[in-house]
Formats: sequence, C-alpha cells, structure tokens
Amino acid sequence: MGTFTKLARRALETETPVMVQIQELVRGVKDAVSLAQGVVYWQPPKQALEKVKELVWEPSTSCYGADEGLPELREALVRKLHQENKLCKSSVMVTAGANQAFVNLVLTLCDPGDSVVMFTPYYFNAYMSFQMTGITNILVGPSNPKTLQPDADWLERILSNKPVPKLVTVVNPGNPSGTYVPEPLLKRISDLCRSAGSWLVMDNTYEYFMYDGLQHSCVEGDHIVNIFSFSKAYGMMGWRVGYIAYPSEVEGFGAQLLKVQDNIPICAAIISQRLALYSLEIGSEWVRDQVKDLVKNRQLLLEALSPLGENAVKGGEGAIYLWAKLPEKYQDDFEVVRWLANRHKVVILPGCASGGPGYVRISFGGLKEGACEIAAGRLRRGMEELVRDGMVQ
Repeated sequence: MGTFTKLARRALETETPVMVQIQELVRGVKDAVSLAQGVVYWQPPKQALEKVKELVWEPSTSCYGADEGLPELREALVRKLHQENKLCKSSVMVTAGANQAFVNLVLTLCDPGDSVVMFTPYYFNAYMSFQMTGITNILVGPSNPKTLQPDADWLERILSNKPVPKLVTVVNPGNPSGTYVPEPLLKRISDLCRSAGSWLVMDNTYEYFMYDGLQHSCVEGDHIVNIFSFSKAYGMMGWRVGYIAYPSEVEGFGAQLLKVQDNIPICAAIISQRLALYSLEIGSEWVRDQVKDLVKNRQLLLEALSPLGENAVKGGEGAIYLWAKLPEKYQDDFEVVRWLANRHKVVILPGCASGGPGYVRISFGGLKEGACEIAAGRLRRGMEELVRDGMVQ
C-alpha cells in the first residue's frame, strides 16, 4: 500500500501553505530580513495589555465561553459595525482569527461539488479553505490589469451560467494586491450576486489600512457575509481573534454557524477576547495612528522595486502589500524568491501562491522604518542585479 493511500484526497490535493515554506526559508538564511508575511510591527495597545495581564488569575479565563463569543465583546462589535461600517442588520460571531471565520463560512454555506468564485491574485488561505473542504470547482476570475480590481463584467457572465456559483469572495483592500475596491464596484458585485442567488463573502481584514485619502466601505444584504479581524489592526496576530458579521434576517444562519464553531475552536480564547474588547474600547483612532506611518515604508519599497520598470508595481492603495511583476523570463517566481533570500538576505512572497506566476508580493507592514530601509536596500540591489545580470549565484 502506497504511503499516501490512507490519507484524505482533500488534504493531499490542498496546496502546501506558502507561509510554512517561507518560514523554513527564513530560518535557513542567516540574518535574513522578511518582507513576506502579512504582519504589522506593533503590539496591541499598552493599556489593553496592562488590563489583560491581570486576567490570568481569573477562573473564567480558563473556562469555555459562549461559542459565539463573549456577550460584552459581541455587543461592542455590533455597535462598532453600526457606527463605523454602516452594517445595521448583522449579527456577530467571534472566531479564532479571520481565517477560521472563512472556514466556518465555507463549511456552513458550501457543499462539495459547488462552484465558487475568486479573483486573481487571490488570497492563498481562502483558496486552500475551498480545497480542503472538498470544493474542486474554484473559478478564478480576472482583475483589471491596470487597477487589479475584480472584473465585474466577467463575474456577470459567470453568474449567468448554470449551475450558478454558490459563493463569491472578495478581499477589500486586497491581499495579496493591496488594491482598493471602490464602493460603486462593491455595490455592483453585490447586486450581481443578489440577482444570481449567490452568497458574497467580503473579507475586510484591512479595513483601517487605507492611504492617500481613500475610504473603506462595506456592503450589507441578506446574501452578504462580512469578515473582520483584530490581527493586523491591533497587532494581535498571535492572539487569534476575528469575527463574522452575518445577516440577522436569514433564518437559521447563526444556528448552522454554531455547529461548525463548536467543532473547531468551541470558542476563541477567552483572554484573547478580553484583549480584543479592551483594544476596541481604546478605539480605531489608535489603529489609524499606527497605520499612517506605513506610507513611509511603502515609499521605500516602491523605490526599491523601481529597477523592474514603469508600471511593474501595482496595489498599495490599501492593506500592507505591493504586487510586482518580474521580468518576463522569470516565470518561476519561487526560484527568484529563493535566490533573493540566499544571495541578498531579503525574503518576499512568490506570486504563484496567489495564482500569479511571474509576480511577487511585498509586505510593508512588518518592519519599523529603520529596519525597512535596510530591507529596501537589499531588495533594490537584488532587483538591479536580477534585471542586469540575472540570478548570479
């Protein structure tokens, strides 16, 4: 019997997590600087951390909580959704991060054999979530080559086919692209999904990460589910707290979500939920104060990527990412990533993980400005050498 014959096909046919491969690469290169993982350099608000450290002795911290989240956190999130996102008909479930929120939704909304829609370049973990739940008909739509915004004309054609795709998912602002999706386009996508009878799942993880005067917006409806996260905004990557805003008026939705939740985390960690609540009380202005300085990092990395030529770099209007096209002869972007790591000690993400071979993703959120200057210098030297001489060993 072969080595893998006893393992589930859905696991075997799921992509290997690209961040696991990148972390191995970083560990294997002495003094490497990473521009790969989607992280921010700040910790949660100090006042919130001070309050939560006392809770380790509180007995309730070590107990299970309500599956859907601490009541006081959910109440605070409903207020936040009303005030900041103009979502007034949504109920809340707290999850162990936005990725777990997405898996909850796929398991609740989709059956094996359903077709689903994403747009390239897509978020790799969402793609893997479909694969590992047995959804093999993943329709990857194009984006506007100039803006990287989802192609709504293509979506309109796809949604007119039978069977109609069960679910459409969009990340705004984009991961891996850093692309901003404007409100009129969001509304058109929403209207198309409503008319076709498809669910629309919006990932708003980077809602506060908007630059150059752009404003994030949400859409709401009985066919729309919104996902949010504390990870990047409040520097809570390791605390694992996200949440789902799902339509209150859809009968039974919450009850079905609870079945999935109870069998994956039961509940998000209690101490993490408390930190989320305390951070929320400090407010979104604290987040915006952290985010505003990232434009300096963005500029450093745009300059570092300039050897790739005019129009090679897209995105960066939101989130913490730039999306760059490598010279035409370098379709094996993972090979370029390995070369940059080993020769220039700077690590970025291969575009092939997001359906974009020949591209790379660069994160400008994880380093303070001084460290980002060092990383940008290495990246620029690497790109200059790549364009001029190729991958010299």
